[in-house]
Amino acid sequence: MKTFSGLAEGKRSRDTLFDGALHCVQHRDGYRFSIDPVLLAHFVRLNTNERILDLGAGCGVVGLILLYRFSSSISSITAFELQKGLAGLARENIDLNQFQNQMEVVEGDLRDIKKNLKPESFSTILCNPPFYSVGSGRQSKNKEAEIARHQVNCTLPEVVSAAAIAVKNRGKVVMVYPANGLTTLLLSLEQQRLTAKRMQLVYSYPDPSTGARLVLIEAVKNGGEGVEIMAPFYIYDKKDGAYTEEMQQFYDP
Repeated sequence: MKTFSGLAEGKRSRDTLFDGALHCVQHRDGYRFSIDPVLLAHFVRLNTNERILDLGAGCGVVGLILLYRFSSSISSITAFELQKGLAGLARENIDLNQFQNQMEVVEGDLRDIKKNLKPESFSTILCNPPFYSVGSGRQSKNKEAEIARHQVNCTLPEVVSAAAIAVKNRGKVVMVYPANGLTTLLLSLEQQRLTAKRMQLVYSYPDPSTGARLVLIEAVKNGGEGVEIMAPFYIYDKKDGAYTEEMQQFYDP
């Protein structure tokens, strides 16, 4: 990812992906996306004419990546976001990349998702939810970043419940979450009739003494038994090393 530092107001940056093919404006001191949405956007498997919901979309980066990579498979993407500032960035990024015909932003609280979205109206839902309970994880003095990273305005079960309401029967819910929270995630999914069907553990680098960092999971609403456990994914080739070939491909045009 490259960063342009020349935005006149100084409080935002214009970052790029895919050698400058995709642009993404972000707040310098607010929530900024990391590697997690990049992994999520490449883990999902899409069919044709997908109606996608990005639940808790932030600046809209997941939808931007999907439309850059898989536009022909996508009928529409709805970026659902609570915070007004982030929703504004998502709208700007849609315009900046000329995705207006396929992507829109809806502002709202996922705890009352029926007020804004029709139940069971999406074929695939992607979500990079807040990872940390209040008081844990990396602390931030910035309110926007705190709400995006910590479960201040919603809990994981509430996120999963919103996804279950919005996804159609036999539709997919695809999430990225800390690997040490896998038990809680699986329980929350199962309580909403979302059955895990595909799973991949993500490690920082190959080292038998180092545990998984993240888990990528695909669940199906009212899905049957059987889950595919994929090979481990490594972000770096070694400690303090370069991206693995697989990870670098996610950033290549």
